[in-house]
Amino acid sequence: MSESPERPGDPDERPGEFPFTRGIHPEMYRTRIWTMRQYAGFGTAEESNRRYRYLLSQGVTGLSVAFDLPTQMGMDSDHPLAAGEVGRVGVAICSLADMERLFDGIRLDQVTTSMTINSTAAILLSLYVLVAKRQGADLRKLSGTVQNDILKEYIARGTYIYPPRQAMRIVTDLFAWASAEIPEWNIISISGYHIREAGSTAIQEVAFTLANAIAYIEAALRAGLDIDSFAPRLSFFFNAHSDFFEEIAKFRAARRLYAHLMKERFGARDRRSMMLRFHTQTAGSSLTAQQSEVNAVRVTIEALAAVLGGTQSLHTNGADEALGLPTEESARLALRTQQVIAYESGVTKEPDPLGGSYYIEKLTDEIESGAREYIDRIDAMGGTLAAIEKGFIQGEIQNSAYAYQQSVERGTTVVVGVNRFQEGERHTPPVFRLDPALERQQVERLRELKASRSAKAVGDCLCELERAARGSENLMPRILAACEALATLGEISDTLRKVFGEYRET
Repeated sequence: MSESPERPGDPDERPGEFPFTRGIHPEMYRTRIWTMRQYAGFGTAEESNRRYRYLLSQGVTGLSVAFDLPTQMGMDSDHPLAAGEVGRVGVAICSLADMERLFDGIRLDQVTTSMTINSTAAILLSLYVLVAKRQGADLRKLSGTVQNDILKEYIARGTYIYPPRQAMRIVTDLFAWASAEIPEWNIISISGYHIREAGSTAIQEVAFTLANAIAYIEAALRAGLDIDSFAPRLSFFFNAHSDFFEEIAKFRAARRLYAHLMKERFGARDRRSMMLRFHTQTAGSSLTAQQSEVNAVRVTIEALAAVLGGTQSLHTNGADEALGLPTEESARLALRTQQVIAYESGVTKEPDPLGGSYYIEKLTDEIESGAREYIDRIDAMGGTLAAIEKGFIQGEIQNSAYAYQQSVERGTTVVVGVNRFQEGERHTPPVFRLDPALERQQVERLRELKASRSAKAVGDCLCELERAARGSENLMPRILAACEALATLGEISDTLRKVFGEYRET
């Protein structure tokens, strides 16, 4: 890692100025608090809708949708492999009817929505847009984010469907379509969160996230898009882990490195193209089942690091999430944590309160330097796709995860309540229980939909989608038409599987 300068940081740099180390806006939270966007979704659309309404009533300023595993993997709720997983870790969405129920009574032109979805992002965005259209919304003012970050699925998470190069086509088709049709929408949320959850270090989180960004940008440029036509709508998603000062520095380093990459490597001219805008979630992997109430302390420290690092939106985990889905009570406490930081702590009075701190500036320089070294190594391999195919990125994360676990087991790294300050058997707090009847209800509704719709209209739309997939035209209009004809998520995904195949990790 390169030597830190004698006096780290640029004393003349101001918040809102290139390279945005100190924040992307001159005033930051003095004029606008970050979006409090609590991640939620479970069971059926109706159950999740009730939770969204509750969160909105408690002061949430943006929605964030969690989808169940079958939805993430392009399977309908009646698929044999979906049995037992419907609605478990998120809401089950199979059709336009489900999406309408999910947002019943919620005006989509009056709320921003983030959808954590990747392999089936194009389908879920199409369903969302159709609901907004039916509500009479001006689609050009529709605001929100679709994760649409498929590369990190091959690296760290595993909910991929198609081979990487075919999946990248869907990603860039969404870029082009959304930039023209819903210009206020964030077309991707390039995610370091899952990379960190898989065991990476802070430097690796920054490096591999920005390496993924480079791959998406290069793919979009090859598809004929101009850098400044889509780059202002790129967004990022980072983890807020437990090392307080390192995390603050990590966010600052990522902003600075990204600004230089966009200006110098890609020739961006629009100032907005150089601004790294990001959502943060506190670290799920830092939560413990032992003494779970202590997780509220961990979440507070991590959330404060995200705010001092200049996040644009934030999700705070529930204290009970190492045991199950958050209860309504723990979701409320997680939201209140953000509200206390925002309105009681005083940290919003300055755009970058820790700017100029020798330690923060030194850490910022070190993380930026370490991330640059990784990006140079990935470039030398032929880029991110080549590095994934060679297993390099996955291997680096696995090595870091193993080293961390060894340090916990040796006691070098202290985890309160796990390897020090343990207690004996204690009463387990109430855990959220999902009603198994919800899965049966979802499957039955899906069967009723398939029986009542026009089979010919669905078949025609799926045939057109297959034809488009075998050619080179943008897939989004065909996916949108299929969704409007009430084709299901599984049927659309299967049509693309027929053309693209499925990815199997070697």
